[in-house]
Amino acid sequence: MEEQKHILDTLKQVRDAVQSKDYIKIKQLSNKFVHHCSIQQDADIISVAVIIYSLSKMLEREDYKKEKNWKQFYNDYLRTIKNMIAALENNNHEKFHNEIKLNRKLLSKLSGNLKENMKDVFNRAKINKASKIYEHGISMEKTAKILGITLWELAEYSGRTGVGNVNLGVTMQLNDRIKLAEEIFR
Repeated sequence: MEEQKHILDTLKQVRDAVQSKDYIKIKQLSNKFVHHCSIQQDADIISVAVIIYSLSKMLEREDYKKEKNWKQFYNDYLRTIKNMIAALENNNHEKFHNEIKLNRKLLSKLSGNLKENMKDVFNRAKINKASKIYEHGISMEKTAKILGITLWELAEYSGRTGVGNVNLGVTMQLNDRIKLAEEIFR
């Protein structure tokens, strides 16, 4: 129930950021879903993170807004976000999942350059979010499978971003470990 509230609150913030076209805020909000994704490994919630991140990338570029289908696509996108919120407010999980599916299908309604550009943005967003989930400790294989990307795509992206570069030989100083243990057992 706590996770549902977190998702609902985040979606409301996304709706507001979309309406004000604040793509930086939208990007930040997509990262809020990553923590939930890492714990629950819920494919639908992962899809929401990808959907939100994709929209931030689309809003960031002015040239998309000149495309013929942009306005309809944008309005439909916003409508599905609002419907996801309403579904969660009414504890209607089936409708919530259906709205996620409808949102994903919006890409198929596009045509021309906008469709190709949106597909590219969406695929890159999946890889980006996979990298964030992998960063939270989910195996590369499982992360790639959940997001429908190849291990190669995730490994290549993670290698470029340094996500997997963790120095396991570095530990806390003894004094810091003692302070942490004292705080835990207070």
